[in-house]
Amino acid sequence: MSKVFSTVIIICILAAYTVQSRSLEKITDTVVTKLDATPNLINKDSLTIFTRVNVPEGYQRVPYPKESFQEYLRNYSLKPFGSKIINYDESHYFWQGGHIGILEIPVPENGLQQCADALIRIRSEYLWDHNRKAEIGFNFTSGHYCLWTNYAEGYRPKINGNKVNFYKTAKTNHSKENFYNYLNLIYMYSGTLSLFNELESVEESDLQIGDMLIKGGSPGHIVMICDEIINDKGDKLYLLFQGNTPAQSVHLVKNLEDSNISPWYQLKENQIIQVSNYTFGNSKFVRFK
Repeated sequence: MSKVFSTVIIICILAAYTVQSRSLEKITDTVVTKLDATPNLINKDSLTIFTRVNVPEGYQRVPYPKESFQEYLRNYSLKPFGSKIINYDESHYFWQGGHIGILEIPVPENGLQQCADALIRIRSEYLWDHNRKAEIGFNFTSGHYCLWTNYAEGYRPKINGNKVNFYKTAKTNHSKENFYNYLNLIYMYSGTLSLFNELESVEESDLQIGDMLIKGGSPGHIVMICDEIINDKGDKLYLLFQGNTPAQSVHLVKNLEDSNISPWYQLKENQIIQVSNYTFGNSKFVRFK
């Protein structure tokens, strides 16, 4: 009797195992199907933002004029796929899991080109390259405005606490090398707090390429929109890049919160937004003048 009972138990266990195995196979098949059905939004062989990232089904890129800042950013050059984020001292950044592209921007060895500075540089280089040098200027954290053309004429700040005065103490020099000396000065006395206070706020409904999400402070952070797409319903998605602290490679970030659309982001006002290794809260959207 005990042998019969034992046999029945074994048969029941085997039957349950068979059912469980078939269920697991179905679950596995479903997961694999979903993974296979997920569109590949990354072109690993491409070397610009525009060609590196595909548009999800149902969306199309928002058009902008040629030579505009928006098209300049959208077509920015990237290093080969898989390039590492490098710190200013040539060491590798400790976490390499949050990006899908490295922008072709040198990282100065002086360590000054941090998150806000990297975006200041990109904006300034665009204005320089498009013969709009007279528009290059930024506020110090103190609120004092520092214009490139004045710097080129030899004017330098004398800083005493929160007081800043400019005096002509250097020779006139409009060279590209001196332009980068000017940017180093801006990096030293400007940052997320000065940009937060200086720049025009932008409503979510009016967002465009070149606008930035910013949290001013110490530490604060800032990221820039570098591409924009829209669907038939009017829903928009955006690509973002950032510099960081310590000064390091400017990089195109993944969306770690929504792998279905990564690296694209939905951006909403008054929303907690996780970007790579930083969480934005109590932040706002701003635009360069």
